[in-house]
Amino acid sequence: MTIHFDDSRTRANLMRAFAGESQARNRYTFAAALADKNQLRVAADVFRLTAAQEKEHAEIFYDLLAASAGQTIHIDGGYPVNLSMDLTVLLDTAVHNETEEAEDVYPAFSAVAREEGFQRAADVFAAIARIEKTHAERFGRYAALLKDDGLFSASMDTRWLCLNCGHIHTGAQPPAMCPVCRHDQGHFIRADWTDLSC
Repeated sequence: MTIHFDDSRTRANLMRAFAGESQARNRYTFAAALADKNQLRVAADVFRLTAAQEKEHAEIFYDLLAASAGQTIHIDGGYPVNLSMDLTVLLDTAVHNETEEAEDVYPAFSAVAREEGFQRAADVFAAIARIEKTHAERFGRYAALLKDDGLFSASMDTRWLCLNCGHIHTGAQPPAMCPVCRHDQGHFIRADWTDLSC
């Protein structure tokens, strides 16, 4: 069943997705600032990377609203207020929010778009749902490490990469300060995680 875009649920869902991704970008930017304040540069970089990806998702959804240019779209929706000074809480809530998008929200939006005949929107919702799943996995991994004091320690010798200068250190934990650029330990990441993906 194909219906006119202006009368579709897909149009409203695209605006909801645009709003949600825009808000996620800001929440993650705020969380990155907290991580920086706590000298957890790696966590800050993870939040910033994800914020940049959320901005791209918002733009993709917004571009799919081109047929409504010049109009105002009124939507209803619920959006989380994740305020905390505890980085593990922010990581855990990010896992929850990303999982909800990946497993519930975007698959439902994709099904509606497919039913209404908007195949491109259906495909985009499905693809971004898969990306949000990787976001949840990445945030979950960092949350677990922070909770277990494992972000900067390992049970065996590990290669650690300084994100500032690229120095590689081998040991159970990175040095307190990079011997090359003199940046603090918060700039180190396990060398096999350099893609920050998941």
